[in-house]
Amino acid sequence: MTLEAAGFWGLAAVLLASSLAVVLTRNLFHSVLYLAVALVATGGVFLLLDAAFLFGVQLLLYAGGVVTIVVFAIMLTERLVGERIRQTSRSLVPGALLAVAVLGSVCVFLRRASLPVKRPPLAGALTAALGEALVTRYVMAFELLAVLFVAALLGALYFARTDD
Repeated sequence: MTLEAAGFWGLAAVLLASSLAVVLTRNLFHSVLYLAVALVATGGVFLLLDAAFLFGVQLLLYAGGVVTIVVFAIMLTERLVGERIRQTSRSLVPGALLAVAVLGSVCVFLRRASLPVKRPPLAGALTAALGEALVTRYVMAFELLAVLFVAALLGALYFARTDD
């Protein structure tokens, strides 16, 4: 087994365990912390695939930005309600059955697909091309994402304010 394969299986185990913890943990704050672990592990998978730029985006945007906003919203909401928010998984059995069905479908698809034995070499400067696309072709998506984050923060501040 190569070091790359061992790293992948290690990250896969962390990703699976943290994803299950997100769904099964009753404390909402702890669930968000497990979500941060899952997002960092996903970034690690990007790093193993030689996609360093996507690894950075995953860490900064999702593990950093989204988790920070969700933690901020949870803390403000708990302050408004005055009690700890508990998470309940009402449809645990149907969700588990659906997850097993999707996993089975993916496994059947992968068994039928002819996958290359070795990973093909990377062609060109992918990070430079991706960066250029993000500031030219997809700049509107990033601007809208920034507006969404600002609106979420303003909404959280509105709901957290006192009536004084």
